[in-house]
Amino acid sequence: MGLFARAKKYDGWLATAFGREGVSAVVVERPAGAMPRVLGASYQAAERPAPAEALEKLGKDLQAATRHCTTVLAGGEYQLLSLEAPAVPREELKTAVGWRLKDMLDFPLAEATIDVFDIPGDPNGVQRGSSVFAVAARNAAVSRRQALYAQCKLGLSVIDIPEMAQRNIATLLETPGRGIAVLSFDGDGGLLTMSFNGELYQARRIDVNLAQLQSPEASQYYDRVTLELQRSFDHFDRQFHFISLSRLMLMTGASEGLHGYLADNLYMPVERLDLASVLDLSQVAELRDPAMQARYFLALGAALREQGKSEGKGA
Repeated sequence: MGLFARAKKYDGWLATAFGREGVSAVVVERPAGAMPRVLGASYQAAERPAPAEALEKLGKDLQAATRHCTTVLAGGEYQLLSLEAPAVPREELKTAVGWRLKDMLDFPLAEATIDVFDIPGDPNGVQRGSSVFAVAARNAAVSRRQALYAQCKLGLSVIDIPEMAQRNIATLLETPGRGIAVLSFDGDGGLLTMSFNGELYQARRIDVNLAQLQSPEASQYYDRVTLELQRSFDHFDRQFHFISLSRLMLMTGASEGLHGYLADNLYMPVERLDLASVLDLSQVAELRDPAMQARYFLALGAALREQGKSEGKGA
């Protein structure tokens, strides 16, 4: 084997997120007893599908050969669905869930890679039936990402999804005993997640993207976002009555007007998300800029994955 195979792997993750206009990559380590530390960040402008040259450049910038690598699928490359857990042995769960998904996917089941993770129930209540999240990723998307890394001679350990990356950041923001909602926007649209005790409970996509929120016509999209949030919170309250959401954390980059609008129209506190409050950004000063935080948001979330954690799609 060549140099890349022999290279020593240091602690921490190098994560990539492939956006509509470019690829962002970060390296994050999690020292014991301290905030997660961002060691490096790099960006390559490139339209989808990003060429191998973009990943190769990022790999050189961030010394990918010495890191454990993970990447995040884009919104259109998978579906995330919640459903009642089938009453089957654990080893048969993925197969059973796959059959239930057959009529729920917008692409054939035979073209899907399936993964399943639990949605915890009420720890103080009577369990009336457990629920799970099912991730159905398009085989072509998974294969394409694996092939890209292979072409660049980079080892890919995990393929993850945006909801879990955002959950990783939400976990750092939680108030003990309370749930938290996080809303972010990028070129693919909005993503709302609600989590509690480090677990994802609900996720919703919102059909408004970051460019629209930063345009002169941004105010026309505020009502759409607010209505979707109100519906999502009402559904969450009915389904997970044992969780009280403490606040909504908003990551919108340079878009300021939405924060004030949501603060005036939602019943819960709405706060701007500043990653400097939960991450050590001392080695990457550019990430103190809100626009840069939005650019690298999903990559940072993916890189916060704990070493050895099995969630997400194995590459």
